[in-house]
Amino acid sequence: MNFMHALNAAWHDRNSLLCVGLDPDPARFPAHLRGQPDAIFTFCKAIVDATADLVCSFKPQIAYFAAQRAEDQLQALIAHIHDAHPTIPVILDAKRGDIGSTAEQYAIEAFERFKADALTVNPYMGRDSIEPYLAYADKGVILLCRTSNPGGSDLQFLDVGGEKLYERVARLVSQEWNQGGQCALVVGATFPGEIARVRELSGNMPLLVPGIGAQGGDIEATVRAGRTAHGDGLLINSSRAILYAGSGEDFAQAARRVALDTRHAINVHRHPAPEADC
Repeated sequence: MNFMHALNAAWHDRNSLLCVGLDPDPARFPAHLRGQPDAIFTFCKAIVDATADLVCSFKPQIAYFAAQRAEDQLQALIAHIHDAHPTIPVILDAKRGDIGSTAEQYAIEAFERFKADALTVNPYMGRDSIEPYLAYADKGVILLCRTSNPGGSDLQFLDVGGEKLYERVARLVSQEWNQGGQCALVVGATFPGEIARVRELSGNMPLLVPGIGAQGGDIEATVRAGRTAHGDGLLINSSRAILYAGSGEDFAQAARRVALDTRHAINVHRHPAPEADC
């Protein structure tokens, strides 16, 4: 799968900018799943199968699997997505960032072991730390730019030669690092003004936008700030609000209802209203 081709197809074929984050917390699982040896896989598989026709991507967060020693279930989950829903790209959310030789190993982990279609990475160590991921020409490389957490401003708003650090990242990635057309940027929904600025700097580059739902980001402001002229360009992530919409045996159906409502709320604002004739 070529990540960018699959993403563009999913935006249009599924009429969706919604990315469902898979952050499985066993303490929040329905009672009937607790204690089962493969509960994480079972829970996430049910969510995936219930929402697959409504999303442009899935984004498993590796820490939730690794903390439970469930990397094998993550591997099985991604394999299931590829087998059952082969046109939906999978983003492994790992936020890797280390020197080139170590990055080579992280790239093997993400793209060869787990078979992810894209990976989130940290640009702090510069281009040579990103190149091992870019060597996989069909994979997406999604770089942190303006994150949704309050402490992100500690560094991302620093002045670096007349522009803020997050602006420098957006400029570097879009103008210098994206020669293979593989890159995307992470910009939090809690900062719509910065989403608009990153869109201005990055052209039509995809933006992965966490922070709606449980984190309180405004859907309308996010879409208006980040949409391209074609009404796409965004992967708007929701995790907890969808995953834990229900607590009973019908949890997957509850997740589907919230995903459907979220996709609709996003689509209402995807396309600018036509200008009235004077």
